[in-house]
Amino acid sequence: MIVLFILAFLSHSSTATSKTHEGNGSVSEQPRVDINGLQFPWNRIRLPDHVIPVHYHLLIHPNLTSLTFTGSVKIEIDVKHNITSVVLHSKNLQITVATIQDEFGHFLSHRPLQVLENLPHEQIAVLSPKPLLTGEKYFVHIEYKANLSDGFYGFYRSTYQTKNGETRTLASTHFEPTSARMAFPCFDEPHFKANYSIKIRRDDSHIALSNMPIERTVVLEGGLFEDHFEVSVRMSTYLVAFVVCDFKSVSGRTSSGIEVSIFAVPDKWAQTHYALEAAVKLLEFYEQYFNIYYPLPKQDLIAIPDFQSGAMENWGLTTYRETALLFDPETSSASDKLWVTMVIGHELAHQWFGNLVTMEWWNDIWLNEGFARYMEFVSVDATYPELKVEDYLLDTCFAAIGRDSLNSSRPISSAAENPTQIKEMFDTVSYDKGACILHMLRNFLTDDVFQSGIVRYLRKFSYKNAKNEDLWNSIANTCSEEDFTSGEFCYSSSQATKNAYRYAGEHLDLKEMMNTWTLQKGIPLIIVNRIGNVVTLRQERFLKTVLPSDPSWNSEQQGYLWHVPLTYMTSNSRKIGRYLLETKSDTVEMEEEVSWVKFNTDMNGYYIVHYEGDGWDSLINLLNKNHTAVSYKDRANLIHNAFQLVSAGRLSLNQALDLTRYLSHETHNVPLLQGLGYLEVFFRMIERRNIPDVTQNLKNYILQYFNHVIDKQTWSDEGSVSDRRLRSAVLELACDLGYPPCVKKANHLFSEWVGSNSTISLPTDVTETVYSVGAQRPEGWTYLLDKYQVSLSGTEKDKILGALASSMDSEKLSRLLDLGLEGVVIKTQDLSSLIYRVSRNPTGHFIAWNFVKKHWNQLVEKFQLGSFCIRNIIIGTTAQFSSKEELEEVKLFFESIQEHSSQLRVTQVALENLEKNIRWLERNLEPMRSWLLKNLQEA
Repeated sequence: MIVLFILAFLSHSSTATSKTHEGNGSVSEQPRVDINGLQFPWNRIRLPDHVIPVHYHLLIHPNLTSLTFTGSVKIEIDVKHNITSVVLHSKNLQITVATIQDEFGHFLSHRPLQVLENLPHEQIAVLSPKPLLTGEKYFVHIEYKANLSDGFYGFYRSTYQTKNGETRTLASTHFEPTSARMAFPCFDEPHFKANYSIKIRRDDSHIALSNMPIERTVVLEGGLFEDHFEVSVRMSTYLVAFVVCDFKSVSGRTSSGIEVSIFAVPDKWAQTHYALEAAVKLLEFYEQYFNIYYPLPKQDLIAIPDFQSGAMENWGLTTYRETALLFDPETSSASDKLWVTMVIGHELAHQWFGNLVTMEWWNDIWLNEGFARYMEFVSVDATYPELKVEDYLLDTCFAAIGRDSLNSSRPISSAAENPTQIKEMFDTVSYDKGACILHMLRNFLTDDVFQSGIVRYLRKFSYKNAKNEDLWNSIANTCSEEDFTSGEFCYSSSQATKNAYRYAGEHLDLKEMMNTWTLQKGIPLIIVNRIGNVVTLRQERFLKTVLPSDPSWNSEQQGYLWHVPLTYMTSNSRKIGRYLLETKSDTVEMEEEVSWVKFNTDMNGYYIVHYEGDGWDSLINLLNKNHTAVSYKDRANLIHNAFQLVSAGRLSLNQALDLTRYLSHETHNVPLLQGLGYLEVFFRMIERRNIPDVTQNLKNYILQYFNHVIDKQTWSDEGSVSDRRLRSAVLELACDLGYPPCVKKANHLFSEWVGSNSTISLPTDVTETVYSVGAQRPEGWTYLLDKYQVSLSGTEKDKILGALASSMDSEKLSRLLDLGLEGVVIKTQDLSSLIYRVSRNPTGHFIAWNFVKKHWNQLVEKFQLGSFCIRNIIIGTTAQFSSKEELEEVKLFFESIQEHSSQLRVTQVALENLEKNIRWLERNLEPMRSWLLKNLQEA
């Protein structure tokens, strides 16, 4: 029998010391405690570097009836320092046997080894009876058992219903960032890369999948089969994956011979075909773009019925939420198709960025996620240009700016030590800001130089780990002429000068430049003042919640400086001007006097621009007279910047609203949706504050001023992806605002659909709008809930859920939230988005908020602290608040859950968002009221 001690760490001091590997930064240390004469031999969150895992031999046997599993792991280790214990990770695993053997297979003891457990740090220590010697090889063998996890991490259970109503169970893994330790004892940190030999036991009604193909299957007694998978490449623990299920698949091959398979529940097999086409095409693109062959013989993509995030990049076995992989032509819209394509593009990019080359520690997770997010756009633009994915890059950067303009933002590269902090790193800063600064860098260096640099980075660090600076050194001119002539992936100094350094001559320090974007938080505001042919430039930190008149302004600005690659166009030239601003202020002299200048061409840079003097007036005048003089991206950028500057107290609301008046001539969906989006945000905020005159006037203005856009929309799936995206958004808003022709048409389509017993197909781009209008009637809401329970289409269920959450009946909204909490009719994976949707409904706002307060502990149990779902719930339910009373209520709630809230960054984000809303209304309600009265009279 194994002796297992659980050490409860106390606050008294200890003389025991330990040394950790370099780079740990500020690490939580707790004293080692004596219990029965035994000490846990390590007191830090991160593991010691005394032992390096080389190879895991892992056997897993899940029981899908008892919902348990047993496992054994034999880890080959190299010892770097003499030790008497092996410390590794384990969480919720019951260790039954632990032994250590030398490299010749001799056991170091004939008695069971003692295992200590440090619960707060999720670590165990296997105590050796003899010293393990430096330079020697040993094998740590551990047998264990556990329950399949109830949540979405570790080795967890998932269920689905067949079309006949039968419930079936499967088991799947999700390990990123720190949950491999829930499936097998391991060195669960990204720099401990190793090879894996995996065996999985199952019955004949199931299949087993893992990172590698099956090498052979052994028949065991009792009707069991044991699948032996090929040895994996070297990889981090969080990329290991296995699934036991009864799914069906469709397969194809890339031009380089990689077998690609899409797995789904049997009843949804027909929805896998588009994903196969996209995955093959995108995998071929990446092999060509990175000039490195995909290193595994196969790539499986599997749709898991219960999945918290969008997808996970496990090497060779990527896992997805069903709505992120399956495409049903009958129910999936143009936006759904783009979403599936982008998610596949993201996860396949990870096979190189993240899997082949992995960040050394989670503080640089953006090296994985920022690159994968950016490569979504690069890859989909190259393989599916008709999807117009570049339109969404602007939205990505707008989202990043929304977070980064708050004081509660963080640097892209930030310290993160414990699991909660690490989970919070998977946010818009890592993903969206990371993608946007890479886009800026690519535009700065040129496509070819950027591509050559990242290929060099991937080649240099293949099967290794990298840090922030390794990327910049690889992209910069750091290789010798010998490297260049020998075929290494780098570029010569002459090529670098010609391309990358055209802004600043040969003295550009790329690492120094990019450190200003990754090691400090925030976004720069570029202030432009044009007098004659001289443009004066200044940079400040852009903040929406601290105004220049506030006492804290100077301290919040101190120490911030960016190296900003500026681009601009003028009234006299379509040629793009370029200038690298490395100081607080500077001047640029134009060749001749210009009537207007527009900085941040096509929004290729990550910064906000404010035009002093008559700068804004000249641009407003330009848009009114000839808006096509600048690109649609520039027009969307101007709208965005103007309203951001209103929030920061830099520009009057009147000027920003005046700028949007040109939209009566606009035909492109991106600036149209940008302008409409801001007006809708203002409408929602004012509506919730119960200010009837401004609410009604703003609604009237939107419906009158954009009448030409609304009325020309057809209730169909015709046109380009851009046309279809505009149609979905415009008709949804028009019906939501009660525009009679829109509501009438939607009611007609809904009645026809119900009358046919939902056998006729609605146009996919307007389906959710039709459902939402139908859901306002009691019988329509009930019909939709019934339809939700039997639908086999994830995208259809998602649209129905959005419609159900739009009901103005408070009892129905409460019932919906209760169903989400129960997790039967509405799966738990959809609960956080349901709460968010109900909170956006004026009727449901306080219902959702009170629901979160009441069930907070249950929500944390379901989703884990720091997870995307918890963050989504906090931001979603507080983002609509805009009064001081509501601010106090939110503060009180956060104080009541101090044990949790003190560990989270997102609570500060929520409070700051609320303060921003309060200030916006205080400054802009009266100007909005006056502007609407004036412009409605003129309409």
